[in-house]
Amino acid sequence: MKKPRVIQTYCPYCKTHTSHDVERVKKKKASELKWGQRRFRKVTAGYGGFPRPKPEGREKPTKRINIRFRCETCKKAHIKPCLRAKKFELTE
Repeated sequence: MKKPRVIQTYCPYCKTHTSHDVERVKKKKASELKWGQRRFRKVTAGYGGFPRPKPEGREKPTKRINIRFRCETCKKAHIKPCLRAKKFELTE
């Protein structure tokens, strides 16, 4: 999927349609202090072994892509719901 680097779309902060810079959001490192991660570490600790069975079946054919839109007038960013694509490319 190809998407332009600058797009005209609605800004929820300006409450008008303005031009936005489009950028792909990279996944950041998961925090060790979140409750899900603390629970995971607690359950997997010790001699009990790995608590979860291996996932059965196949992987999804496409990955989800998060796109961040940054308004050029107010410089605030917002994210629309992510979409699925095998390839993603930003064009001029």
